[in-house]
Amino acid sequence: MSTWSNDELRRIAEADDLHISPFREDGKTYGTPTWIWSVAVGDALYVRAYNGRNSRWYQAALRQKAGRITAARMTKEVSFEPVEGPINARVDEAYRAKYRSSPYLAPMIGARARAATVKVVPRETRTFTEEKQP
Repeated sequence: MSTWSNDELRRIAEADDLHISPFREDGKTYGTPTWIWSVAVGDALYVRAYNGRNSRWYQAALRQKAGRITAARMTKEVSFEPVEGPINARVDEAYRAKYRSSPYLAPMIGARARAATVKVVPRETRTFTEEKQP
């Protein structure tokens, strides 16, 4: 499994411009980019769906388990992993710290959005190089 470099995670965590694009049903075409909030907790990146589990991007992320994000002038192929349990308290704290002055904070740490927490993991992509024939 891949992990974020310290620099990548720091840049994404500091940015307020994350767009998420889970794959469409064909598993190849990216969905329409959706602007969402993101936070870093430890060495991981987390996002939540404002509209909870009914959110289209969230449903696509669970079905397809992969897509890409664009943030901090980077585009990364990623995997999506739903999370629950004690990590949510730490994600709440990260949201409070990053978005403390936003009127949208309360819904993002509320039960609806909390139930739609996703860990975003960088995905290794294969690159093919052409080998020269003798």
